[in-house]
Amino acid sequence: MLDLVPGAHNDVTDVEGVCVGHHTMTADGALTGVTVVVPPPGTCAGVDVRGAAPGTRETDLLDPRNAVGTVDAVVLTGGSAYGLRAAGGVMDTLEQEGRGWPVPGGVVPIVPAAVIFDLGRGDFSQRPGPQDGSLAYAARSTDPVPLGSVGAGTGAVAGGLRGGVGSASAVLPSGATVAALVVVNSAGSVVDLRSGELLAAGLADTADALPRGAVGRERLDAYLELQRERRAALELGTATTIGVVVTDYALSKALCGRLAAIGHDGLARAIDPVHTMFDGDTLFGLATGAKGEPTPAQSFDLFDAAASCVARAVARAITAAAPGGPAPTYTEMLLRPGTS
Repeated sequence: MLDLVPGAHNDVTDVEGVCVGHHTMTADGALTGVTVVVPPPGTCAGVDVRGAAPGTRETDLLDPRNAVGTVDAVVLTGGSAYGLRAAGGVMDTLEQEGRGWPVPGGVVPIVPAAVIFDLGRGDFSQRPGPQDGSLAYAARSTDPVPLGSVGAGTGAVAGGLRGGVGSASAVLPSGATVAALVVVNSAGSVVDLRSGELLAAGLADTADALPRGAVGRERLDAYLELQRERRAALELGTATTIGVVVTDYALSKALCGRLAAIGHDGLARAIDPVHTMFDGDTLFGLATGAKGEPTPAQSFDLFDAAASCVARAVARAITAAAPGGPAPTYTEMLLRPGTS
């Protein structure tokens, strides 16, 4: 594993031209939201779906055997299958801007999407729609990405703890960048059940500011009991971790799919178990092409760092989660007072 330095923001906006927008829905009993990742025009994309209960849109289009190779935005949303409607709002706004796949008479914006299950953590009837997708797109920025209980991560729960949005980046020896943004809502635990540390803590960079050190036995026992209760109550399709892995290298559509596939290795380092019958784990791989094609050795470094960025992003989502939501935070449940 490479010893890499994060970019200036330590998130996906460290890849030049990438914007992220959140729309957080907490009014009228809602506890959900939308996150939109908008890459520069001409960005190539692939996808890798590993969970057994996915909720997705336009993933077939990203198969290397199919025609369209670029995307205009990627929507990550709450609301389970209902939330896929949010992509329509993003698509409408992109059309108004004239961005999309050229066709006779206009354009067709290419907007893949994936959902998490957060229904019932707030008002079941409150889930993202087209207007919420448009609001997330309107909020897009190249500023540092807000993490934790925002956007699509608002109602997320990860292994009985509050989940959320996380992101991390790495600058490669070549000067290229790779970064990940994830929405963590997993059935599996993000915690090492022997020590109480986050599973990804050993992969963290100092810029990630993750807590280290053993937790009290009493707190760990309480978490283990929470895990037992949660597993007994699990229902099919009620979890899922989704996200994007982005680089400024130029990759083919097939290699973008490989980038997404390697990203799942990062999920496996940070969530245990992952890709279960309860999860619809889906990652998109994006390549802006600004740095040109990598050499074989540079590709090795890229994929190595990509997996680490995903694992670090999972951990950052958990530590950034806000108290007062649908589950206790990692800090509340497992860290002793004064631990940092």
